[in-house]
Amino acid sequence: MLLISRMGLALCILAGATISTLTAQDRPAVRAGAFAQDITPTKFPISSNGNMSDRMARQAHDRLHARCLVLADGSTKLAIVVCDSCMIPRELMDAAKAKAAQKTGIPAGNILISATHSHSCPTVTGVFQSDPDAEYIAFLIDRIAEGIAEAHGRLQPARVGWGSAQEPGQLFNRRWHLKEGVLGENPFGQKVDTVRMNPGYSSPDVTKPAGPVDPEVAILAVQTADGAPLALLANYSLHYVGGVGGEDLSADYFGEFAHRVGRAIKVSGDHPFVGILSNGTSGDVNNVNFSLTAGPKRQPYEQMGLVAEAVAQAAKAAWESVDFQSSAKLAVATREIDLGVRLPSAEDVAAAEARLAAAAGRPLKGAPEIYARETVLLAKYPATVKSLIQAIRIGDLGIASSPCETFTETGLAIKWGSPLKKTFTIELANGYNGYLPTPAQHDLGGYETWRARSSYLARDAEPKIRAAQLELLRQVAAD
Repeated sequence: MLLISRMGLALCILAGATISTLTAQDRPAVRAGAFAQDITPTKFPISSNGNMSDRMARQAHDRLHARCLVLADGSTKLAIVVCDSCMIPRELMDAAKAKAAQKTGIPAGNILISATHSHSCPTVTGVFQSDPDAEYIAFLIDRIAEGIAEAHGRLQPARVGWGSAQEPGQLFNRRWHLKEGVLGENPFGQKVDTVRMNPGYSSPDVTKPAGPVDPEVAILAVQTADGAPLALLANYSLHYVGGVGGEDLSADYFGEFAHRVGRAIKVSGDHPFVGILSNGTSGDVNNVNFSLTAGPKRQPYEQMGLVAEAVAQAAKAAWESVDFQSSAKLAVATREIDLGVRLPSAEDVAAAEARLAAAAGRPLKGAPEIYARETVLLAKYPATVKSLIQAIRIGDLGIASSPCETFTETGLAIKWGSPLKKTFTIELANGYNGYLPTPAQHDLGGYETWRARSSYLARDAEPKIRAAQLELLRQVAAD
């Protein structure tokens, strides 16, 4: 578990005190526009990823959206987009940004696009046995750009603020230490793991969770100039909830939150309002309490409604504490960094090819076969990949981005190390580079570290990304 010394925290507070302050007259006036762009596919069936096997969806239980927020302060414009999707590759996001920049004049580098990580949305990047639909990719690029343009067209004088509340009851670290000798081989035939993801209810073999949770529900609140709610961007570090119908698409609790938070803060029925929930740092956190003897019996969609309501009520409490301002400094900084790839050896590839040859003519079964396919596909990757890191400042609020399924301890380190008064991290933003375990978590092994297209970065990637995030936050704080 991550520990921060009192001295380190004091230094962070002192760093925050160095941020230059402007008088109310000097601060630039804020304008804001928001729009929820429908991105539900128009053709079915369609592949839905998030599982070891592909799942074909035949209808949408609820509409999927790219929820867009555009802010301007007179000299800077930026856009934040949260898409109902499991993960989105950088190439798709870059194409959407380029189209949006053409339509609006917002620099592509000032646009943040992220995925919620719902496991019941159309596949747009290949993972395990799910492959993307080219027609939906083209559709999604256009729809994201159109959503940003629509939000930009709705810019109006606004008031902004930020705050947070706590909702600890929905979060459980899903990686557990097990007693010595309990764990068997990983999919590569190695007996090296000391933790297991999702070990089962009340298992006698578990000892303790392998990491922390972050109960904060952080928000960016936006009102019109006359005080009517315009948008609420929330951030919570929970992987997803699940419990959808077997052939359904669904935005999961992220979409349900968007509906419920407007009711929670009492938005009038005829007033346009956009609720948005971004994923924080939840690569090792889910909604299942494995300390129980058994999980509660729920109907499809019931659990995600309960979670969405709890998070919406926390967001309401945060909203009610916000000190709204009609002016706030905006700043954006981006950096592309090189990260190593854990490529398989020639021997690994040969063994994987032999395993796949033995399974030819039937669907792959079991982790060894599934990871054999991942090994063969990952062998085609370059030795390094370029990852886009971004930081945004909105007044005294900082937002850092990560293109990965980031562990919670990294998110806590970013919050504690940021020079801004309030900071949160949006994961799966501006690309997709798989899981991001810390070096210490790599040593523990487990699913999130197993080499695949879902977990391929070098073990030193997390310190590099975290350092870049903090440096960019310091940069925007000094602007």
